[in-house]
Amino acid sequence: MTNSLAYAEDPFIKIGVLSHRGDTFTLNSWGPTARYLTNKLPDYDFEIIPLDFDEVDSAVKNDEVDFILVNPGIYVNLEYKYRVSRLGTMYNLRGDDAYKVFGGVIFTRKDREDIQTLEDLHGKSFMAVDATSLGGFQMAWRELQAKGINPYEDFSKLEFGGIHDHVVRSVINGEIDAGTVRTDILERMSNTAGLDLTQVRIINPQTDSNFPFRLSTRLYPEWPFSKLQKTSDELAKKVALALFAMPKEHPAALAGKYAVWDLPLDYQQVHELFQELRLPPYDQIGKFTVKDVVKKYWYWGVAAAIVLLGMGVITSAVVRRNKRLKRIQLRMERHYERLLDSVGDGIYGVDLNGNCTFANKATENITGWKTAQLVGNNQHTILHHSHADGTHYPVEECPVYKTTNDSLPRFIDDDIFWKADGSTISVEYSCTPIKGPRNTTIGSAVVFRDITQRELVKKKTIEHQLQLFHVARLSTLGEMASGIAHELNQPLTVINNYSRACIRMLGSKDSTDESMQDQCSEVMEKISKQAERAGAVIKQIRHFVNKDLPDKKPVKVSEMLDVVLELTHMEIERKMVTLQLDIDDSVEWVLAQDTQIEQVIINLVRNAVEAMEDTPEGQRNLIIKTENQQDGKLKISISDSGSGIDKEVVEQLFDPFITTKEQGMGLGLSISQGIIETHDDKIIIEDNVEGGVCFSFKLPIVKSPKIEKENNIRKTKNKEVA
Repeated sequence: MTNSLAYAEDPFIKIGVLSHRGDTFTLNSWGPTARYLTNKLPDYDFEIIPLDFDEVDSAVKNDEVDFILVNPGIYVNLEYKYRVSRLGTMYNLRGDDAYKVFGGVIFTRKDREDIQTLEDLHGKSFMAVDATSLGGFQMAWRELQAKGINPYEDFSKLEFGGIHDHVVRSVINGEIDAGTVRTDILERMSNTAGLDLTQVRIINPQTDSNFPFRLSTRLYPEWPFSKLQKTSDELAKKVALALFAMPKEHPAALAGKYAVWDLPLDYQQVHELFQELRLPPYDQIGKFTVKDVVKKYWYWGVAAAIVLLGMGVITSAVVRRNKRLKRIQLRMERHYERLLDSVGDGIYGVDLNGNCTFANKATENITGWKTAQLVGNNQHTILHHSHADGTHYPVEECPVYKTTNDSLPRFIDDDIFWKADGSTISVEYSCTPIKGPRNTTIGSAVVFRDITQRELVKKKTIEHQLQLFHVARLSTLGEMASGIAHELNQPLTVINNYSRACIRMLGSKDSTDESMQDQCSEVMEKISKQAERAGAVIKQIRHFVNKDLPDKKPVKVSEMLDVVLELTHMEIERKMVTLQLDIDDSVEWVLAQDTQIEQVIINLVRNAVEAMEDTPEGQRNLIIKTENQQDGKLKISISDSGSGIDKEVVEQLFDPFITTKEQGMGLGLSISQGIIETHDDKIIIEDNVEGGVCFSFKLPIVKSPKIEKENNIRKTKNKEVA
């Protein structure tokens, strides 16, 4: 009693928590609960101590903690060995519902058609969380044993991942055939870690109307919160009452993903599981029959028999076994070679020194390098030594080298390999670490594919798309031909009239008069201005229909808008539309292909003008606006005051051949969206408050090429001075 009181007076209270998903996750989940208890019991300072599976027993045995929160399986053993007593049971919070039970889920990848039932796991590799994990192994063990499968004998490999997340990732990545974790882990990872549940197949699925999670086993009571024998009953009572009083929506409960704490449940189901599996504390209980003696001490009898048979028999058996193993090994090697050679993709292995360890037939066919030239030599020096432009490729930047060193798989969708004849091929490839004893990385495997033809098809597709954009511009120009003809006709008419006036003045009897010459000079000046005006229109048209477009470059926003207005102002004026320009002067340059962006804006402006045909005169307002979004992009929007667009049409508006016009083909917006997508954005449709719609998109903001050039010159001079 004196000892318990001494501990109770210690203000620093430690709560050991099983760290089944990693220490960081444990501290983030249970730290708020410790702070809640500290606030409720200000005489004490509560602290969370994350404990791995193999640390729990030692922490309780040596009184390193005052309270313990572990899975029911570990609790049963602690209760038996160290007289730990439970204070309450946690009700897990999932969505808006609380659950006081949980189970185990056995799963594999969806594409593993060879694994459908528990019986199919015989001879497969399997990963669990820990040998002492109730939901992460022991529940699944019970179901497997019921099907005649011993995890320690009937699997090709049994591994323990330590935390649930590692087990899930190992199965999804194809490193392990199947695995088991506690229920709701898959759902949590789907919500927080981006796990795609469609990639997962549940083995031995169970259904329970009151339990919504994927399940493969029977259900067992949730985790208990327990006190050590040394912890005073008075302190334990205070802690239990504080936990019972915690509101469901309290931040500590939300962080720990639990709903409430309630009176401790009956853990008889866990005892029955341990009795069935003969696990501690029931590993020594039961009758010890002759069969048990034989099962437990058979090796002594075998050893005695071997001794009696003599060293000659032993030697003979060892020799025969070695020969058999060599034959099996040789057959396996040939089998794997045939398997690798049957694959159409190139596959080769790399050791920790970067040297090639094996290569399949496809590697020879694709690269032209013989296996004898690859094996034993540095793969980077042979296949990956230079970039496509001939510059040196540092080995430390090589993805294969990085995977071998950090054990992280990688996928490269566009790179080159060098062939034996000195030419290059476009490839995509993946690098996957190869694991050895104790799960250590001993190298990596590279799977690659020749994508040269695919790149050519991609290039042709881009060329076809550019041709389509060009045809669309010609079509737009054809639709605007009447306005453009009128635009050109005006200056040509003026030129004609002024020219005839000059001829008349020069042919008059006063042509030598100095004042008459001044008048002719003035008229010729007007003719020149009108010719320049006509030339400007023709220049904009030639620019707009240009087929061979340059790559994206810094372009002036004002110059693009000038082209748009030059080609559309006649249509705007003819339809009696009021144009308003709201230009953000803080942005002058953007990165774009100017002709294509002009094509998009012209199309949107013309659509806006046509959308206001039924709008009364004086209410037809067109707004072209640019806004600096402060995220490195400029937003360009075109708004109208028309009747708007039906919601049903909006969803399909950018599909080809969908149009609201009687004479339209439905390609303008589809092509415009394609152009903006090549500029890494999308056209957005929004309703205006005053009526009508607004089409908008964004372009990257860049500095003036002149300023950028001056900065580069300045940097170069600074380097030379340094």
